[in-house]
Amino acid sequence: MNIEVMHQAAGEASQFLKSLANQDRLLLLCQLSQGELNVSALEEATGIRQPSLSQQLGVLRRERLIKPRKEGKQVYYSIADDRVLALLQQLYNIFCANDSGDSP
Repeated sequence: MNIEVMHQAAGEASQFLKSLANQDRLLLLCQLSQGELNVSALEEATGIRQPSLSQQLGVLRRERLIKPRKEGKQVYYSIADDRVLALLQQLYNIFCANDSGDSP
């Protein structure tokens, strides 16, 4: 790999990690790793209240880590980038895993 390609990859990785470097965003992504959820369910599951919830979802949308789906007045979110799931699994294994074999 040449140095120019490495610089570009390092920049992309740095931006990706910055997007995840927030406790609320990690909680949201962990919940979404289990499947699609609407805003009300995310608020209930994480305890993150408006307007912080909307702000963090906005960051994740702008970074294209999650994708919205509208159904009537409800907005549902899901993981849009498989790299997120791979990284969440590793973070879970490092920080959260126990002997029960649970996954994020």
